[in-house]
Amino acid sequence: MTAKELKKYFKDHLVPSKLYKIGGHHKNRICLDKTESGWTVFFQDNKDKVGVMNFVDEASACNRMKDELRKLMEQLYGVTWAPAH
Repeated sequence: MTAKELKKYFKDHLVPSKLYKIGGHHKNRICLDKTESGWTVFFQDNKDKVGVMNFVDEASACNRMKDELRKLMEQLYGVTWAPAH
């Protein structure tokens, strides 16, 4: 899965855009960003990156972000989709 496909997946599954940022960072959102050495997924808390997870490939980072958003959607709204295998 690519970042572009992930963005479409979230839109198709009605994930509010206020919960995430793909490409860069935004306060109080789960973020997916490309780095010099690969990809990173983290929560942006004001100016701090929390729970930074680094990945060498885009697909692994996208799958982790998808899983993190799935858990968040379940906690906040009581809705989810099947976890990725």
